[in-house]
Amino acid sequence: MRPRSTTITQRATAAAIVAAVLVLPLGAHAEPGDHGRAREHYDERHGHNHYYPERGLRVRELPREARPIAWHGERYWFHEGVWYRPVGPRFVVVAPPFGVFVPVLPAFATLVVIGGAQFYYANDAYYRYDAARSGYEVVAPPEGAPVAAAAVPSAPPAGGDLFIYPRDGQNPDQQARDRYECHRWAADQTGFDPTRPAGGVDPAVSGAKRTDYGRAQQACLEARGYTVR
Repeated sequence: MRPRSTTITQRATAAAIVAAVLVLPLGAHAEPGDHGRAREHYDERHGHNHYYPERGLRVRELPREARPIAWHGERYWFHEGVWYRPVGPRFVVVAPPFGVFVPVLPAFATLVVIGGAQFYYANDAYYRYDAARSGYEVVAPPEGAPVAAAAVPSAPPAGGDLFIYPRDGQNPDQQARDRYECHRWAADQTGFDPTRPAGGVDPAVSGAKRTDYGRAQQACLEARGYTVR
Protein backbone atom coordinates (compact mmCIF):
# COMPACT_ATOMS: atom_id res chain seq x y z
CA MET A 1 0.00 0.00 0.00
CA ARG A 2 1.34 3.44 -1.02
CA PRO A 3 2.09 6.01 1.71
CA ARG A 4 -0.69 8.57 1.99
CA SER A 5 1.77 11.46 1.51
CA THR A 6 2.91 10.06 -1.86
CA THR A 7 -0.68 9.79 -3.11
CA ILE A 8 -1.43 13.38 -2.08
CA THR A 9 1.72 14.59 -3.88
CA GLN A 10 0.76 12.75 -7.07
CA ARG A 11 -2.75 14.20 -6.98
CA ALA A 12 -1.40 17.71 -6.48
CA THR A 13 0.98 17.31 -9.42
CA ALA A 14 -1.83 16.05 -11.67
CA ALA A 15 -4.04 18.97 -10.64
CA ALA A 16 -1.25 21.43 -11.43
CA ILE A 17 -0.83 19.94 -14.91
CA VAL A 18 -4.56 20.17 -15.62
CA ALA A 19 -4.66 23.77 -14.41
CA ALA A 20 -1.74 24.69 -16.65
CA VAL A 21 -3.49 23.19 -19.67
CA LEU A 22 -6.73 25.00 -18.92
CA VAL A 23 -5.12 28.43 -18.84
CA LEU A 24 -3.37 28.06 -22.17
CA PRO A 25 -4.71 30.69 -24.63
CA LEU A 26 -7.17 29.34 -27.16
CA GLY A 27 -6.42 30.37 -30.74
CA ALA A 28 -6.62 29.03 -34.27
CA HIS A 29 -4.80 25.67 -34.27
CA ALA A 30 -3.25 24.88 -37.64
CA GLU A 31 -3.37 21.45 -39.20
CA PRO A 32 -0.30 19.22 -38.82
CA GLY A 33 2.52 20.45 -41.01
CA ASP A 34 1.63 24.15 -40.69
CA HIS A 35 4.39 25.70 -38.61
CA GLY A 36 4.53 29.35 -37.56
CA ARG A 37 5.55 31.93 -40.14
CA ALA A 38 5.91 29.20 -42.80
CA ARG A 39 2.19 29.67 -43.48
CA GLU A 40 2.03 33.42 -42.90
CA HIS A 41 2.59 36.41 -45.15
CA TYR A 42 3.67 39.94 -44.35
CA ASP A 43 1.27 42.60 -45.64
CA GLU A 44 3.19 45.82 -46.15
CA ARG A 45 0.84 47.52 -48.62
CA HIS A 46 -0.10 51.06 -47.53
CA GLY A 47 2.50 50.69 -44.79
CA HIS A 48 0.16 48.24 -43.05
CA ASN A 49 3.07 46.03 -41.92
CA HIS A 50 1.25 43.13 -40.30
CA TYR A 51 1.52 39.32 -40.43
CA TYR A 52 -1.48 37.20 -41.41
CA PRO A 53 -2.05 33.45 -41.94
CA GLU A 54 -2.02 32.46 -45.58
CA ARG A 55 -5.37 32.03 -47.27
CA GLY A 56 -6.12 28.37 -47.75
CA LEU A 57 -4.67 27.45 -44.36
CA ARG A 58 -6.91 24.97 -42.53
CA VAL A 59 -7.33 25.17 -38.77
CA ARG A 60 -9.01 22.86 -36.26
CA GLU A 61 -10.35 25.60 -34.00
CA LEU A 62 -11.21 29.27 -34.34
CA PRO A 63 -9.68 31.99 -32.17
CA ARG A 64 -11.66 32.47 -28.96
CA GLU A 65 -12.97 35.92 -29.96
CA ALA A 66 -13.81 35.15 -33.60
CA ARG A 67 -17.06 36.88 -34.57
CA PRO A 68 -19.66 34.92 -36.62
CA ILE A 69 -20.83 36.75 -39.75
CA ALA A 70 -23.82 35.58 -41.84
CA TRP A 71 -23.90 36.61 -45.48
CA HIS A 72 -26.29 35.39 -48.21
CA GLY A 73 -26.95 32.16 -46.37
CA GLU A 74 -23.26 31.49 -45.77
CA ARG A 75 -21.49 31.57 -42.42
CA TYR A 76 -18.08 33.18 -41.95
CA TRP A 77 -16.01 34.09 -38.90
CA PHE A 78 -13.91 37.23 -38.57
CA HIS A 79 -11.01 37.84 -36.21
CA GLU A 80 -8.27 40.48 -36.28
CA GLY A 81 -8.53 41.02 -40.04
CA VAL A 82 -8.69 37.30 -40.87
CA TRP A 83 -11.75 35.61 -42.40
CA TYR A 84 -12.60 31.95 -41.85
CA ARG A 85 -15.13 29.67 -43.53
CA PRO A 86 -16.15 26.15 -42.44
CA VAL A 87 -15.03 23.31 -44.71
CA GLY A 88 -16.09 19.96 -43.32
CA PRO A 89 -14.95 19.64 -39.69
CA ARG A 90 -12.27 22.32 -40.14
CA PHE A 91 -12.07 26.03 -40.92
CA VAL A 92 -10.15 27.53 -43.83
CA VAL A 93 -8.69 31.05 -44.09
CA VAL A 94 -10.41 32.77 -47.03
CA ALA A 95 -10.75 36.08 -48.82
CA PRO A 96 -13.89 37.97 -47.72
CA PRO A 97 -16.68 38.29 -50.31
CA PHE A 98 -17.42 41.79 -51.54
CA GLY A 99 -20.46 43.23 -49.81
CA VAL A 100 -20.10 41.39 -46.52
CA PHE A 101 -20.47 43.66 -43.50
CA VAL A 102 -18.63 43.71 -40.17
CA PRO A 103 -19.47 45.96 -37.19
CA VAL A 104 -15.88 46.35 -35.94
CA LEU A 105 -12.43 46.38 -37.55
CA PRO A 106 -9.16 45.63 -35.74
CA ALA A 107 -7.52 48.68 -34.19
CA PHE A 108 -4.50 48.26 -36.49
CA ALA A 109 -6.55 48.61 -39.73
CA THR A 110 -4.89 51.28 -41.89
CA LEU A 111 -6.85 54.34 -42.96
CA VAL A 112 -6.08 55.24 -46.59
CA VAL A 113 -7.44 57.92 -48.92
CA ILE A 114 -7.74 56.96 -52.60
CA GLY A 115 -9.41 59.22 -55.14
CA GLY A 116 -10.62 61.48 -52.35
CA ALA A 117 -12.50 58.62 -50.62
CA GLN A 118 -11.61 57.04 -47.28
CA PHE A 119 -11.03 53.31 -46.94
CA TYR A 120 -9.75 51.02 -44.22
CA TYR A 121 -7.24 48.38 -45.26
CA ALA A 122 -6.21 45.09 -43.64
CA ASN A 123 -5.03 41.74 -44.99
CA ASP A 124 -5.51 42.47 -48.71
CA ALA A 125 -9.06 43.72 -48.13
CA TYR A 126 -10.62 47.18 -48.32
CA TYR A 127 -13.50 48.36 -46.13
CA ARG A 128 -15.80 51.39 -46.37
CA TYR A 129 -17.55 52.78 -43.33
CA ASP A 130 -21.36 52.72 -43.60
CA ALA A 131 -22.83 55.30 -41.23
CA ALA A 132 -26.38 53.96 -41.69
CA ARG A 133 -25.30 50.55 -40.39
CA SER A 134 -22.57 51.79 -38.05
CA GLY A 135 -20.06 49.35 -39.46
CA TYR A 136 -17.81 48.43 -42.37
CA GLU A 137 -18.47 46.83 -45.77
CA VAL A 138 -15.89 44.85 -47.74
CA VAL A 139 -15.50 46.54 -51.12
CA ALA A 140 -13.53 45.89 -54.29
CA PRO A 141 -10.05 47.46 -54.40
CA PRO A 142 -10.62 51.09 -55.43
CA GLU A 143 -9.27 52.32 -58.76
CA GLY A 144 -5.74 53.56 -58.24
CA ALA A 145 -5.00 51.29 -55.28
CA PRO A 146 -1.53 49.69 -55.31
CA VAL A 147 -1.50 46.06 -56.37
CA ALA A 148 0.12 43.46 -54.14
CA ALA A 149 2.73 41.22 -55.72
CA ALA A 150 0.54 38.13 -55.27
CA ALA A 151 -2.77 39.81 -56.14
CA VAL A 152 -4.99 38.45 -58.91
CA PRO A 153 -7.43 40.24 -61.21
CA SER A 154 -11.01 40.72 -60.00
CA ALA A 155 -12.24 38.49 -62.83
CA PRO A 156 -9.77 35.55 -63.08
CA PRO A 157 -10.06 32.81 -65.69
CA ALA A 158 -12.85 30.35 -65.04
CA GLY A 159 -10.37 27.49 -64.84
CA GLY A 160 -9.49 25.84 -68.15
CA ASP A 161 -12.26 23.73 -69.67
CA LEU A 162 -14.47 23.60 -66.57
CA PHE A 163 -18.20 23.86 -67.19
CA ILE A 164 -20.02 25.13 -64.13
CA TYR A 165 -23.75 24.86 -63.43
CA PRO A 166 -25.36 26.59 -60.40
CA ARG A 167 -27.43 23.84 -58.74
CA ASP A 168 -28.87 26.19 -56.13
CA GLY A 169 -29.95 28.95 -58.51
CA GLN A 170 -27.05 31.26 -57.66
CA ASN A 171 -27.39 34.58 -59.49
CA PRO A 172 -24.61 35.86 -61.80
CA ASP A 173 -23.13 38.10 -59.09
CA GLN A 174 -22.93 35.21 -56.65
CA GLN A 175 -21.44 32.96 -59.32
CA ALA A 176 -18.73 35.52 -60.05
CA ARG A 177 -17.89 35.85 -56.37
CA ASP A 178 -17.79 32.09 -55.87
CA ARG A 179 -15.59 31.54 -58.90
CA TYR A 180 -13.21 34.26 -57.80
CA GLU A 181 -12.99 33.01 -54.21
CA CYS A 182 -12.53 29.41 -55.37
CA HIS A 183 -9.77 30.57 -57.69
CA ARG A 184 -8.05 32.31 -54.78
CA TRP A 185 -8.47 29.27 -52.55
CA ALA A 186 -7.19 26.83 -55.20
CA ALA A 187 -4.18 29.05 -55.89
CA ASP A 188 -3.39 29.26 -52.17
CA GLN A 189 -3.76 25.50 -51.73
CA THR A 190 -1.59 24.47 -54.69
CA GLY A 191 0.80 27.37 -55.20
CA PHE A 192 -0.32 27.53 -58.85
CA ASP A 193 -1.95 30.71 -60.17
CA PRO A 194 -3.11 30.58 -63.83
CA THR A 195 -3.13 34.38 -64.00
CA ARG A 196 0.70 34.42 -63.68
CA PRO A 197 3.31 33.28 -66.23
CA ALA A 198 3.74 29.48 -65.95
CA GLY A 199 1.33 29.66 -63.02
CA GLY A 200 4.04 31.26 -60.89
CA VAL A 201 5.87 27.93 -60.53
CA ASP A 202 8.81 26.15 -62.15
CA PRO A 203 7.79 25.40 -65.78
CA ALA A 204 8.99 21.83 -65.25
CA VAL A 205 6.15 21.19 -62.80
CA SER A 206 3.53 23.62 -64.08
CA GLY A 207 1.54 20.88 -65.84
CA ALA A 208 1.11 18.83 -62.67
CA LYS A 209 0.44 21.93 -60.62
CA ARG A 210 -2.24 23.06 -63.10
CA THR A 211 -3.97 19.71 -62.66
CA ASP A 212 -3.85 20.09 -58.86
CA TYR A 213 -5.21 23.63 -59.18
CA GLY A 214 -8.13 22.42 -61.34
CA ARG A 215 -9.02 19.68 -58.86
CA ALA A 216 -8.90 22.12 -55.94
CA GLN A 217 -11.05 24.67 -57.77
CA GLN A 218 -13.58 21.97 -58.68
CA ALA A 219 -13.79 20.75 -55.08
CA CYS A 220 -14.35 24.30 -53.84
CA LEU A 221 -17.10 25.02 -56.36
CA GLU A 222 -18.87 21.70 -55.72
CA ALA A 223 -18.85 22.48 -51.99
CA ARG A 224 -20.62 25.76 -52.79
CA GLY A 225 -23.46 24.12 -54.69
CA TYR A 226 -22.24 23.87 -58.30
CA THR A 227 -22.03 20.97 -60.71
CA VAL A 228 -18.59 21.03 -62.34
CA ARG A 229 -17.55 19.06 -65.43
